Amino acid sequence: MAGKNQHVVPHQDGWAVKGAGNQRATSVHDTQQQAINAARDIARNQQSELVIHRPDGRIRDKDSHGNDPFPPKG
Repeated sequence: MAGKNQHVVPHQDGWAVKGAGNQRATSVHDTQQQAINAARDIARNQQSELVIHRPDGRIRDKDSHGNDPFPPKG
């Protein structure tokens, strides 16, 4: 079974990684890229999806680490 999707969201101290449905951030980072890297590791481990948000909260990008029929190359 896949784990919770991991969201990279704006945070008062920079950028946060949050599991779907969690109130509290898993981790907080200075830059969005650091948060993306951390969230990607969690998503890979849990075979879930990485969801990256823009500073205004809208979704910028999604990256699946689950049972994707067309996994990205590289």
